[in-house]
Amino acid sequence: MTATEAAEHDRAGESATAPGVGPQPAPGATPPHNPLVARAAAELIGTALLVAVVVGSGIQATELTKDVGLQLLANSTATVFGLGILILLLGPVSGAHFNPVVTLAECWTARRGGAGVTLREAAAYLLAQIAGAIAGAILADAMFGKPLVEWSTHDRSAGHLLLGEVVATAGLILLIFGLARTDQLRYAPVAVASYIGAAYWFTSSTSFANPAVTIGRAFTDTFAGIAPGSLPGFIGMQFVGGAVGLALVALIFMRGRPAE
Repeated sequence: MTATEAAEHDRAGESATAPGVGPQPAPGATPPHNPLVARAAAELIGTALLVAVVVGSGIQATELTKDVGLQLLANSTATVFGLGILILLLGPVSGAHFNPVVTLAECWTARRGGAGVTLREAAAYLLAQIAGAIAGAILADAMFGKPLVEWSTHDRSAGHLLLGEVVATAGLILLIFGLARTDQLRYAPVAVASYIGAAYWFTSSTSFANPAVTIGRAFTDTFAGIAPGSLPGFIGMQFVGGAVGLALVALIFMRGRPAE
């Protein structure tokens, strides 16, 4: 079952148990009936606000303390709360992907016979996510009086960091599509935000796990930045992680044959 199929199931249950209340899609699924322009706008705004939270909290943390551990704690805590709220708010509109790997993974499952975004919809999502990420980084810099665009000098090209991105992204895809397969997408706001918060600490890369966010973070030379030269490696490993995550979903949530 894809994210969208799970949402359809949840909507049917809500309609049966709450007369007079319109059906609401589950956060984390892709609602099939909202206009594409509304969904693309939700992806743009959601990704922009997510990057603004990540970059802005990083700037605030470095201005309040010189302790790197406390800086990372502040940055990860703000990201957890911000991401959870954004998924809860915008999930019923666009599915709250905010992430090209998630969008392409759902497009892949749709092309294999499931429900999900089409290639045209995926293209609109990806453009909105990348534009939103860049806008979010610029917005965060503007709020703290930093240069609006200043390429990051924070090199993140070491091999162990790239491995961290594979692990972080694979776990994210396993979580999202595992929730969809088990009809538990209603827990997506808490589950996904919690996973990202944990991955800040247990992965060497601090869990970017998102090509759009990675691109946006190259536009700011602050705590959360990443040097443009590190982008190809990080983004490449994120897509590798996405493929690994889908393979794990297929293996772990393999459907058995129906009983005769």
